[in-house]
Parts: sequence; C-alpha cells; structure tokens
Amino acid sequence: MPYFPMTNSRCTISATEWSISGDDVAPATKPPVNPPASVQIKNRRKRYLDQHPGYFSADLELADPLLYDRLIRRFQTPAEREAEGRAKGFSGILEADILRSEAKMDALAHPDPNAMFSYSRGPNGEIIAEDHDDVPMDKEEGEKRWRWEMEMRFLKGADYDFDYQTVDENEEYDDWSEEQERYFDEEKPEWVVDDNEGNPESKLQGETGIQDY
Repeated sequence: MPYFPMTNSRCTISATEWSISGDDVAPATKPPVNPPASVQIKNRRKRYLDQHPGYFSADLELADPLLYDRLIRRFQTPAEREAEGRAKGFSGILEADILRSEAKMDALAHPDPNAMFSYSRGPNGEIIAEDHDDVPMDKEEGEKRWRWEMEMRFLKGADYDFDYQTVDENEEYDDWSEEQERYFDEEKPEWVVDDNEGNPESKLQGETGIQDY
C-alpha cells in the first residue's frame, strides 16, 4: 500500500476543500455558483410567473388586443364572452374594443410579414382577418400559445406597466437547488497530495473519491 505524506497536504473533493495540518482537519466550503445577471433576472421573472398565475388574466388582453382576439376571443362561447365582459365592466370593454379597432387599422396600413395573421378589406369595406398556417385551431392550443407569448414578453421586460424592480432585485425569487445540483453533478471528486515543497507528488481520481488497491 503506497504511503502518502500528510504534511502540508491538500485534499479537494467536489465543491468542498479540506485543509489538513497535523491532526487538524478543517473543511472550507466554496461560495455558491452565481449565474450571470441576465440569467438570474430571467430566472426570477420566470419564478414570479410560476408563483403568480393570476398575471395571465383577461386584463392582459390590452397588451396585444389583436393577438388576444385571434388566440382567445375567437374560441370563446357567447357565455364566456358575457362573463368576461361582466368582469371587465363597461369601461373595460370599451377600452378593449377601441384598442382592438385601432390595432386592426394599424395592421391593415402596415402589414407585418412575420405576424401569424394579417388583415384585409372585405367587399363591404369591413376588416377581415386572414390567418396564417401557424394559427392555433382550437381553444386549448390558443390558450397555450397566448400564455407562451405573454410569458416571453414578460421575461424580455416588455410589460411596461409592470414594476420589474420588485422582482429583479428580490432574492426571494432565487432557486438554487437545480443550479447547485447541476454543478455538483458536473464536478469530479479528486484527491491532490503535495509534498513538503508544495509540488504535486501524487494525484488520484475516482467517482467516489476512494482509491481501491
């Protein structure tokens, strides 16, 4: 069995460093992994949405009236529209109708080739929506697409009515469990033994940090 001198030795296992001096063994834990600021902010925003599903209420229609119209309203039953109208109130309905009409006029005057739908004039002068191939074909798919679009909008910081500072600077929305598990999974345990002059004399690596002989 090989002999390993213990004087001025250093033992490193995963994210924990052990300093060995004589009979004293002192563990020194490394600081936690910190993701880049942009990633951390997006993670906090995503966690906020997970904890506040009410963000995706009908009030979010005003964020993009045309998208809401083609993904949500088109699949609503008369009873669902009536219930939504009662929740909004007369002023809420009027505001949504005005914004939707203005958005249609703007889309008609300035077509977006990348949009999932476009508008054209009908034979009687009415504005008609022309769906593209990627438009959802049922209510469930429409709701998923709407939620995804609004989530991406929120993560990018495009909800200008929201106070992002309350989330971006709030450590309560941090979740280190997944990041730390990933870090420890990627780390390989290793033993590094130095001689008296501080030069590596032997290095043993293994999945468990235990060398078999």
